[in-house]
Amino acid sequence: MGSSILSGTFISFEGPDGAGKTSALRAITAQIMDGLGDQLVITREPGGNPISESIRSIILDRANTAMDYRTEALLYAAARRQHLAQTILPALEADQLVLCDRYVDSSIAYQGAGRQIGEDAVAEMNQFATDGLLPDLTIYFDVPAEVGLRRIQAHRQADQVDRLDVEKTAFHDRVRAAYLRLQAADPDRIKRIDATQEPAKVVEQALTLIKQTAPRYF
Repeated sequence: MGSSILSGTFISFEGPDGAGKTSALRAITAQIMDGLGDQLVITREPGGNPISESIRSIILDRANTAMDYRTEALLYAAARRQHLAQTILPALEADQLVLCDRYVDSSIAYQGAGRQIGEDAVAEMNQFATDGLLPDLTIYFDVPAEVGLRRIQAHRQADQVDRLDVEKTAFHDRVRAAYLRLQAADPDRIKRIDATQEPAKVVEQALTLIKQTAPRYF
């Protein structure tokens, strides 16, 4: 199944921790929400509805240090399935523009490569969870791991740092390398932005990609 059979447009934001994708999404939302109104849906993963948000709280709780890596991957996939069924698909069926903070590529990068449980295995798991639905566009905000980790240390409060943020640099290096492999393998869908640039420039480039992919909303 692909989003081409649905009338709406699905765009995901991806990147390593500290890349600034969530901040960019907020800035873009502020710029376009008045013009789009009810046509715009902003959501996130894991999360996006009450059931998926409940799963999110379990996954990211720093107290859950005993969580098995495959359990983690399965929980992400479960949250994604519920998010897709309850939030994303209804929005696309209603001809809305969906901007989502993370989607399948995150699981492949973080659990498949970062946790080293296998990129192909995680991709297959999520193929089942999503019935093959991929975004029309994925904007990948790219930063070296050390840059992203410095940003986290400088700007996030202690209660905003989750289980994945506290992983060692080698983990985040594997995550970034996986993202770059994904982008190289699917350059038509995944567009890379150098997120070490000034935030305003990053937002400008991301918004240009969105307008090019979904011009009828603007």
